[in-house]
Amino acid sequence: MTKLSVNVNKIAVVRNSRGGNQPDVVRAACDIERFGADGITVHPRPDARHIRYGDVRDLKAVLRTELNVEGNPTPSFMELVLEVAPRQVTLVPDAPDAVTSNAGWDTVRNRAFLSDICARLHERRIRVSVFVDPRPAMVAGAAACGADRVELYTEAYARDYAADREAALAPYLEAAEEARRCGLGLNAGHDLNLENLRFFADRIPWLDEVSIGHALICDALYFGLENTVGLYRRALAF
Repeated sequence: MTKLSVNVNKIAVVRNSRGGNQPDVVRAACDIERFGADGITVHPRPDARHIRYGDVRDLKAVLRTELNVEGNPTPSFMELVLEVAPRQVTLVPDAPDAVTSNAGWDTVRNRAFLSDICARLHERRIRVSVFVDPRPAMVAGAAACGADRVELYTEAYARDYAADREAALAPYLEAAEEARRCGLGLNAGHDLNLENLRFFADRIPWLDEVSIGHALICDALYFGLENTVGLYRRALAF
């Protein structure tokens, strides 16, 4: 079964909008674990507009499932993850002012840089996933850099799913097959939701993990957090 890692950034957005500690990000993450999620994802950005570096440290101290920390491997980010040593780090090439991640790495052009980052993370026994667009060449490039997994950037799949789900899936299936040929683990994330998730995971059954935040937290406003985690878990159980 594909694992569900829940991104709790949006919970931090609500907290930060008023100051203080309501809602409590750490408490929410622990509840999400208890409700059946397989892991927690966070993506601290330089402006600390949602998850802060302190949140990452606090979460690492209490979580029992896997902690996945996403981000651009700037010096400050690398200092944090090498200190905290989460189970997985997902390398994302987002600009400091990006609203959300909007592109994968060019793993060919950035091979030397990514190879060095992967080696440093492996020294701390951290699994490395590289965020890529659904292009076989970028997947193969991630393998050449020494990554353990790739995370496929699924915004285009989600955008085109309603019009033609087979066509929307096609490049992802090709990229997923390349990952399998390269011996890479396979993650996916961005705009996956209760409408499009099951089809994606059903057609790529060797998918290791999905990371879902925005849609899941939005659904939780209507269905409740515990029920929503269960709904996403059931979407992955087939």
